[in-house]
Amino acid sequence: MPKHIVMWSGGITSWATARWVIDRHGPADVTLLFADTNAEDPDLHRFNAEASAQLGIPVTRVADPKERDPWQVFEDKQWLGNTRLAQCSLELKIQPCRTWLAANTDPADTMLYVGIDWTETHRLPVITEGWLPWTVDAPLTRPPYADKTMLLAELKALHIRRPNLYRLGFEHNNCGALCVKGGQGHWLRVLKVFPDRFAKIEAFEQRMRAKLGDVSILRDRTDGTLKPLTLAALRQRADAAAEEDDQLDLFDIGGCGCFTDAA
Repeated sequence: MPKHIVMWSGGITSWATARWVIDRHGPADVTLLFADTNAEDPDLHRFNAEASAQLGIPVTRVADPKERDPWQVFEDKQWLGNTRLAQCSLELKIQPCRTWLAANTDPADTMLYVGIDWTETHRLPVITEGWLPWTVDAPLTRPPYADKTMLLAELKALHIRRPNLYRLGFEHNNCGALCVKGGQGHWLRVLKVFPDRFAKIEAFEQRMRAKLGDVSILRDRTDGTLKPLTLAALRQRADAAAEEDDQLDLFDIGGCGCFTDAA
């Protein structure tokens, strides 16, 4: 029998993708494959348990063999992850999933399903190529179209509480909101909602800068040139913004594409 592997992230679109797959193929040959970064918000695991119970399929967890988190990966690689290159994606999500797939599936009779929706269709060619030799489908990129608000309403109707990070205004339910692919607006929300988490990563960034030089997670474009923007500098700008007309890119949210961009 063909196998159907849903690349489960703990987010609303992977839940909706899994529901679509089960509705069409039944639960018997469906796997919810979850790559745990060991940096997830505790509520993600609550959501995984409730959502998978509703679907009738347990989550299959994979992780880095050393159980590292993204910050340990950056330390090992001596490279600070950022929007351009984040080795945590490869080390903590893609490689563990590929190892599991190689051991448990045959690409000839296996379909992978990724939870991108119709707003992200442009990413599909890279995703499809990156997961070769497995075949990839993204059912949410096709009609009937639904956005996250609609999907979250459907989740509520099933009496499943939405992930905590969504409730707090984050776009994604991954890595405890500490995603290096997030932009200035994303990290300003981290500063507001999770100041302790922000402080921890700010200190980590400073330690990496002491080793590697003028590197940073974020970038600054305020004067028309591209240069590093540290979390410390972002925090200082936020502190001064009420008194000084400083420029903060609140709309630079960024996005978590690491689970699906396998190339």
